[in-house]
Amino acid sequence: MKLSIVMPVYNEAKRVADAVKQVLEVDYPCDIELVVVDDGSSDATPAILGAFDDPRMRLVRHARNQGKGAAVRTGATEARGESIVILDADLEYDPNDIPRLLAPVLGGRAEVVFGSRQFGSHTAFSFWYVMGNRAVTTFANVVFNCYISDLETCYKLMPTTLYRDLDIKSKGFGMEAELTGKLLRRGIRPFEVPISYQARSRAEGKKITWVDGVEAVLIILRERFRRRPAQSAAKA
Repeated sequence: MKLSIVMPVYNEAKRVADAVKQVLEVDYPCDIELVVVDDGSSDATPAILGAFDDPRMRLVRHARNQGKGAAVRTGATEARGESIVILDADLEYDPNDIPRLLAPVLGGRAEVVFGSRQFGSHTAFSFWYVMGNRAVTTFANVVFNCYISDLETCYKLMPTTLYRDLDIKSKGFGMEAELTGKLLRRGIRPFEVPISYQARSRAEGKKITWVDGVEAVLIILRERFRRRPAQSAAKA
């Protein structure tokens, strides 16, 4: 098995070098590739990424900024591994947790694995950020009659073919809600494993806002009640 780690990057000059190094230094239980998608960065990010020379890393660039969802979509298209996982370049997630995500897959217990963040006083961005995440996650659990603990987690590992088939359209943070909603709509319940997390502050570049939470709720509703294609309905 080979795992494709897709890293969307936008103006992360202060952190991207450490982020890439951390990924490449992990002892993985399978072959990996790191597909870095520079989403039109205007700072020193392109130069920093261009200085890396590792056969496991491939760099793809967008001419202009298109959003996280678009960057991940490009990365998924370029991925050559049987499975894929997304990892942001902001150092909030620890690449050392990726082998934990792989364990249920390599053990034959799951194909789709979510990393569930353990929020604490030293890891959360703010009270309202945590409550907002829990509210969106609870809303998805209610409308899909399921139970997951962290809808907005970046760590979502699944077969690459499945990710491509989901055809994620959202270009921004809404991709997390769309991806989860489409999985739940198909009856796919992700296997969850606890992961570490270290949120950064607004001053350090935290971008997500309450507007993204409202968008996530609307996307969940859309995916839950979206009409099935006529052909599928006829077969049913």
